[in-house]
Amino acid sequence: MKRLTAREEEIMGYFWTEGPLFVKQLLEFYGEPKPHFNTLSTIVRGLEEKGFLAHNTYGNTYQYYAAVSEADYSRGTLKNVIAKYFNNSYLGVISSLVREEEISVDELRKLIDEVEKGNQ
Repeated sequence: MKRLTAREEEIMGYFWTEGPLFVKQLLEFYGEPKPHFNTLSTIVRGLEEKGFLAHNTYGNTYQYYAAVSEADYSRGTLKNVIAKYFNNSYLGVISSLVREEEISVDELRKLIDEVEKGNQ
């Protein structure tokens, strides 16, 4: 799955939470100064080219909708991070979290319990 820029992720977030949108509606989610309509339209078309959005046609205008779920994107992003920074090692991820004290021993025990329950 292709990676998204921060702006693209922000825009996808609106589609994931709000559902199908016209670019004009997307503008309403921004405070002042609002991005230019053409800027948002270009980003949205780029998201469609990447396969993240699709559209329905209404006359001369398009209503875009998410073609990739947020859950699918999150899974793909996590896999990319693990591949890039941890050499595809999930153990490396957990070890890093333990070393950096981002996960406690109790949380680690709970994780082990959940894995063992899932393997039964």
